Amino acid sequence: MEQEELTGQILAAALQVHTTLGPGLLESVYESCLAQELRKRGLKVERQKVVPVEYDGLTFDEGFRLDLFVEETIIVELKAVEALLPIHEAQVLTYLRLSNNRVALLSNFKVRLLKQGIKRLII
Repeated sequence: MEQEELTGQILAAALQVHTTLGPGLLESVYESCLAQELRKRGLKVERQKVVPVEYDGLTFDEGFRLDLFVEETIIVELKAVEALLPIHEAQVLTYLRLSNNRVALLSNFKVRLLKQGIKRLII
């Protein structure tokens, strides 16, 4: 599946979750529900995937965790905050760089309309 099509499926699933639940819940609730919605669509989803970090010749097994990793290709970072800040985008760009992936979705579920809370990031 192409990344463009995969991204579209993830966005459609996120919209379904947001439409059903609305804003105001904990990030972990949206993570669980979005993972379920993606699996219903036949996609492989890993939750809280641990990614090791290499630094100065050492490997740190517990480098960081990806909220969702879809089809071993796309990182989905979920937030439930008043507003996305530049640091959130910087965090996801760091995840992309350190995990050798190219595409991520940064999704804030604490918005009235979900399209106001999603950013696609590419490196």
